[in-house]
Amino acid sequence: MWASVLAVTSAVIGVEWDISWHRSIGRDAFWTPAHVAIYACGVIAGICCGYLILATTFGALPGLRAASVKMWGFRGPLGAFISAWGGVAMLTSAPFDNWWHNAYGLDVKILSPPHMVLALGINSVILGALILVLGFFNRAESDHQGLLRGLLLYLGGSSLTMLMIVCLEYSSRTLMHSAIFYRTMAIAVPAVLVAVGRASGHRWGETIVASVYMAIVCGLIWVLPLFPAEPKLGPVYNKVTQFIPPPFPILLAIPALALDLLWPRVESWKKWTQAAVGGVVFLGTLLLVQWPFSQFLMTSAAANGFFGTIYHDYLTSPRSFESRNLFFAWEKTPTQFWEGMALALAIAISMMRIGLAGGDWMRRVRR
Repeated sequence: MWASVLAVTSAVIGVEWDISWHRSIGRDAFWTPAHVAIYACGVIAGICCGYLILATTFGALPGLRAASVKMWGFRGPLGAFISAWGGVAMLTSAPFDNWWHNAYGLDVKILSPPHMVLALGINSVILGALILVLGFFNRAESDHQGLLRGLLLYLGGSSLTMLMIVCLEYSSRTLMHSAIFYRTMAIAVPAVLVAVGRASGHRWGETIVASVYMAIVCGLIWVLPLFPAEPKLGPVYNKVTQFIPPPFPILLAIPALALDLLWPRVESWKKWTQAAVGGVVFLGTLLLVQWPFSQFLMTSAAANGFFGTIYHDYLTSPRSFESRNLFFAWEKTPTQFWEGMALALAIAISMMRIGLAGGDWMRRVRR
């Protein structure tokens, strides 16, 4: 269990570090420290979960046999099978990613085929770790649940962080006055936030999950620029002398807090009614806080090391919307914007319903 948590931490830090490496230095070699941190996740998950499966199958851990599932003739916790598969997928993506870079050069987009295989593997490792901890958590006596609940919420925050990395191309501050940003948040956030918060049984579970995500990103903003870096590829539009950190996190803790306050008041309602109200609360609160905050991020008051808007990677043109602190209008007319927001609301409600169902299922996980 602890090894799985270590694997997840290594992946989250490694991926953020690798993106910073690409933005600051470029891709100079496969065996960078950031890549090593990423693929260490697959190695750790594969070894520890493979051991858990083999030890359960062949009787070295008889206490887990009754709390295990059978798959392909082997026995082990469900989470171990999922994490082991994720580790294999991650390691499979490594030569694919290396070939892709050699063939096409530096990534133009995050959503390249090898990166999607890698992201699937990492998220499988995280899901497996979540289910592994859930099995222990749901079987534990009440006086032993505190630490397990903390690990569960931490893994939920790590999962949310990885999802937000996948969404980076559609969550730039230049898009925060466009419906595409809110549609992306509606797809990525509610299901994980609600499922993990509900499964934890903590009064403020969703707020803690969102706060873990924000704490991880803020820590990287404040730590990465302390280390020197210099571009090795061109063209160089900006002089870079330190690692470029990720953008300031989305203020997801505030919609999460609103949801934590909402659920006790509607727990007797039908699930779809809860999802509808939850979707409105999530999207409405996010709109109320992120819209003005994004305006603040465009001002000189945010141009400092705390909020991180002073950092631009070497490939960012001085004429870009980001460099000029301007919003990009993804939707060209008000009608398109409101149609996009209506779609975002429908998605938020649907994902909220998936999160409620997922949380109820996670409460029943024992194996």
